[in-house]
Amino acid sequence: MQKKSLRTDDSCREDIERYSDMVYKLAFSLLKNEYDAEDVYQDVFYQYLHKNPVFQGEEHKKAWFLRVTINRCRNFFHTAWMLKVMGIQKSGEVEETMPSPSAEEEALKKEPDKLIELVKTLPQKYRVVIHLFYYEDLSIEEISSILKKKPSTVRTQLTRARALLKEVLKEDFYVS
Repeated sequence: MQKKSLRTDDSCREDIERYSDMVYKLAFSLLKNEYDAEDVYQDVFYQYLHKNPVFQGEEHKKAWFLRVTINRCRNFFHTAWMLKVMGIQKSGEVEETMPSPSAEEEALKKEPDKLIELVKTLPQKYRVVIHLFYYEDLSIEEISSILKKKPSTVRTQLTRARALLKEVLKEDFYVS
């Protein structure tokens, strides 16, 4: 059986350079852990190089990278290793039980902005829509296509995420 070789042409290098920050930031936003985000990052680009997908344009390519990153992050929490080590029970909201980052990981973060820290405390379904809407500058229709959800669901999740952030910011303001 002959192994399939990976692509290594210049267009692949350009795509990796173009989408690497986006993939890493999204993985880090969802996983809240630098090392796990790096694993997902490598997995996404390995899949890209190995599968050699054909795209209809740049928007399609960007959507593919976002979708694969989200899927890999979700799959990460369903591995036997994570279920056993983290004591996570299989459910629809597995991501809610994710551990918070350690002090060392906090120090290593590339974006120490307080709002970004607050976004990371949101449930995953809200972090995803916030990240795609504000950091990737995607429309609600594009997000709904990537997440395979109705636009009304995306709007609702975005509204709820904003409300949660507003509440946390309000509490933080009065405590200080």
